[in-house]
Amino acid sequence: MISISHKAKQFLILVTKLLVVGGAFYFIYNQLANNDKLDWVLFAEKFKKNQSVLGILFILFLSFLNRFLEILKWQNLVEVIKKITVGEATKQVLGALTAALFTPNGIGEYAGKALFFEKSETKKVIFLNLICNGIQMVLTVIFGIFGLLYFNANYNVITTKTVALLFGLLFLGFGVLFFVKKIAIKGYSIEKLIHKINEIPKRIHQKNILLAIGRYLVFSHQYYFLFRAFDVELPYSLLMATIFAVYFLASSLPTFQFLDFAVKGSVAVYFFGLLGVNEWIVVFISTLMWFLNVVLPVVIGSYYVLNFKSKWKQ
Repeated sequence: MISISHKAKQFLILVTKLLVVGGAFYFIYNQLANNDKLDWVLFAEKFKKNQSVLGILFILFLSFLNRFLEILKWQNLVEVIKKITVGEATKQVLGALTAALFTPNGIGEYAGKALFFEKSETKKVIFLNLICNGIQMVLTVIFGIFGLLYFNANYNVITTKTVALLFGLLFLGFGVLFFVKKIAIKGYSIEKLIHKINEIPKRIHQKNILLAIGRYLVFSHQYYFLFRAFDVELPYSLLMATIFAVYFLASSLPTFQFLDFAVKGSVAVYFFGLLGVNEWIVVFISTLMWFLNVVLPVVIGSYYVLNFKSKWKQ
């Protein structure tokens, strides 16, 4: 077996860190500089017309709150393994976010967080991250379905029969999961998963759900306030329902973090187009949401990646 010297290992780790951070910044620059749908002249005109220091600070505060609630969620869940500070949770969440930038649906986040813990804790960390992301997805589905139904009631995008069929398939899926929960594949089954979830104290689950709801409402309302900043005058209920529907459908599509705004933007253009909202406004808002909630955290996370020291034993 070929052994690698300590200096060689350190060099490889440094190169990996630089590749991750350098790649992150390259993809961010590439998406912002080469997107021909972004009309910066129109944006500058709109910004000069509606510029407000308090408004900008408020939008930035919502971005901070969105990510801070995610950090609190992670700190709360990790208590199952050990208690960590908010600072440590911040390092793990933002560092993992940066590492996950190039992976489908941010799956690299699981490995990124695991590296901050002992190798023996890897499975627990991955499972806790699944719980952390899982509750957010459940809320996205619940709010998204209600948003779609409300939107469809106003614009009749799909027929009543199609809605009934979708609900029928949804209940059928739950029924199948219930009957096959004891079937194990490579030692894993739904029943075992439920048992492992129940092993986590209820107070941790309750706090996780409350923080997840808070984060969802913060994120969706940031979308709402940006539309209002761009003079989109639509009823609150209709605008929020459309945001719920767009976020649900966009989150259901496989994508990469660095393409997140493009996917959400394309779905948003279709739905908001039905509401008569200009395409460039929808694209800009989707890009701003991506910049505020992915790019800025990744910039901070890059610092943690460069200073990262794995707790896995060499």
